[in-house]
Amino acid sequence: MASRDGDRVVALSRQLSHAHRELRRQINEIRTHPGHHRTSEDTLLAHCLAFCTALTSHHQGEDDHMFSQLLRQRPDLATTVANLVEDHGMIASILSRVRELAARAGESRGPALEAVRRELDGLAAIMESHFSYEERTISEALDDGPPDPDWTDTVFRFGRA
Repeated sequence: MASRDGDRVVALSRQLSHAHRELRRQINEIRTHPGHHRTSEDTLLAHCLAFCTALTSHHQGEDDHMFSQLLRQRPDLATTVANLVEDHGMIASILSRVRELAARAGESRGPALEAVRRELDGLAAIMESHFSYEERTISEALDDGPPDPDWTDTVFRFGRA
């Protein structure tokens, strides 16, 4: 039987999976939002921007806190962490494009709104691949991590879109 501290630490990999599930839910909700009239489109764009903020916050928490702590314990994960940070940079570029398109869609609708949806479809596919890789490659290290990490709020409690 795992110790009390061990139970809490093992929960970190589960919390990461839960955070990823929430981000998946948010982007899927935005992507399937009908947006047929002005109020609906405004809601879609507001949720889209809130989602961009949530995903950015999650990745910044990983980059600024979680990964550095993991690397102190597990320097063998340097290549994996470098790959994840590279993914975060690519995703940040897409999020910047989504924000730009959302601003245009807020002014003109029509083609710009469709461009937002297309960009979100691509982002969802990249996120799925990224999240799966991250969970597969660092869950064990999270489970073996320190009993009281100080980064959990920034990584797991990023808010809801």
